[in-house]
This record gives sequence, structure tokens and C-alpha cells, in this order.
Amino acid sequence: MTDTAAALQDTIFPMPVFTHGQAKIYQGDCLDWLASQPENSIHGCVTDPPYGLVEYTAHEQKKLRSRKGGVWRIPPSYDGHTRSPLPRFTTLTSADLEHLQRFFEQWGEELKRVLVPGGHVMVAANPLVSHLVSVALYKAGLERRGEIVRLVQTMRGGDRPKNAHEEFADVSVMPRSQWEPWLLFRKHPEGTIADNLRKWKAGGLRRISDEQPFGDVIKSSPTRAKERKIANHPSLKPQEFLRQVVRAILPLGEGVVLDPFCGSGSTLAAAEAVGYASVGVELDSAYIEIAREAVPQLAEIKPNSSAKKDHDPGKSTSREA
Repeated sequence: MTDTAAALQDTIFPMPVFTHGQAKIYQGDCLDWLASQPENSIHGCVTDPPYGLVEYTAHEQKKLRSRKGGVWRIPPSYDGHTRSPLPRFTTLTSADLEHLQRFFEQWGEELKRVLVPGGHVMVAANPLVSHLVSVALYKAGLERRGEIVRLVQTMRGGDRPKNAHEEFADVSVMPRSQWEPWLLFRKHPEGTIADNLRKWKAGGLRRISDEQPFGDVIKSSPTRAKERKIANHPSLKPQEFLRQVVRAILPLGEGVVLDPFCGSGSTLAAAEAVGYASVGVELDSAYIEIAREAVPQLAEIKPNSSAKKDHDPGKSTSREA
């Protein structure tokens, strides 16, 4: 990060509740925090938001932490492995879905204001709700730039009908999930991309190498047990994947990366690992306490494979435990 960017960050983001290296976390509601920020102050955003908008409320988090379910599904163990809790997107009502779309349109409007021209947004989604989020961000005035496909086979889906496993032994209610969509949007640039890059350090995505551009299919393993032990968050994404998308979000390697739903800080840890300044916003004090310990440790994690290997869609993937 340049001295100018560092000075800008200190001016814009006073009083974080946690700082490590170039990473800062602020506690609060992300809409309120975004509304308090100056225009054109964030260079890129990588985030994994809540999609039921209720699964991370205090009430539902209490149920999750006591493993009593609620909106969270606690799957049974499989082949001796404990499976991670899953939010029940299939239970969302029409009113829930309308509320979700309104929220993300408002969020997109606030985010657009603080992004520099040409700033990109990568948003982790779920195939059941990604279309609603995509429409909301488009209506907010952001420019759709495609999707990043995270190829990862999990234990979500593939189950037989509940309470009728033997009767319908050859039926899967939903396909077994083998990919995760990451929506890609951009604030409209000013002039040509070259002009925008010169002025705002944004407008494109950072290449993997001179020979290899950033691709829209990334091979990924499920999050390793070592990382889950460090950061106990139900939606934790692996550092191996996060570092690739975080690195790409700043085309010149300069500026500030935002995660407005930062949870246990995995995006910030990825930014720290690749040498970027980052800002996270989190409402839940329990996750902030986890992030205090997790960000430094996750940033030191050594990935299993290279970015080039993980961008090769021809290689095999593992199964979620």
C-alpha cells in the first residue's frame, strides 16, 4: 500500500475495535457504517453476506451455538466426519425473499457511493438466492461483470426425501452442490479503463501472471479443519480460495479492500497475506473476539496449492467433510 493510501485509510476509518498489520475491524451495522463513509473511499469489496437475513441475528446465533438448530440445519455426521451447520434457504417465504432483495438493493446503493469509479465487488452467493441478489445490485446501479465459479463439492443437497428414504431410494430432492457462485459487479468507471486505472487504481482485475489472466472458474477444496479450529464461523471460506479473489480485486495491488460482513475476519486475513490494506465491519461481538485471534493466525496459513493450479478447472476436487 502506498503512503498516500495509508494516510487516506487513517483519515477515513477512525477508531477500529481491532487492528492487525494493515487490517482494521469496526463494530456496527454495515449499512450505518457505509452511510458514514466518504464517497470514493473504497477500492474493492470481497464479502460473504447472510442471505436469510435472520440466520445471524442474536436469537438464531444463540440456537446455532447451542446446536439447537432454529433456521440452521445441523446435518448428521457422514463417514465419520462432522458436517458444518447450514442455513435453511429453502424455508424462506415470499416476504423473506422480497425483504432480501430490498436489503441488497439498499446495500448496493450505499456500497456504490463509497466505491471508487471502476471498483469491483465480489459477493459470495447461493444458487437458490443469487438471482435475487444479482437483480438487486443491478437495480442499485452497479454494473454486472459476470460470476466467479468456485468449484467445490460439499455435502449440501443430494438427500433423499425426508422420512421416506427407503420408499424413494433413487430420488434426490436437490442436486448435490458442486459449485458456489460469486457475483461480480463494478461501479462504472470514468472514461477509458486506462484513464480510470491511472486516476483511481481501479477498473480491472489483477492478472495471475504475465501469461495468465484472472479466470472465472477456481478449483477449491472445502475449508480445512485447521482453519475452522482457528476461526469458528459456520460460513468460513478457505484461505486458499480467498487469497485468489482478494488479490484479484485490486488490479494494481493498491488501495483498500472492504468486507462489510467480515465475521471472523477471513477476508481480512487473506488481504493481509497478499499485502493489501483491508477494512471489515461486523455487528456480532462474539465474531469480533474470534477475529482478534483468527486474523493473525489465518494470515500465516500456508495454502495447499498454487493459485495457478486452483484456476485449472480440469483438476479434481475433494468432498466436504
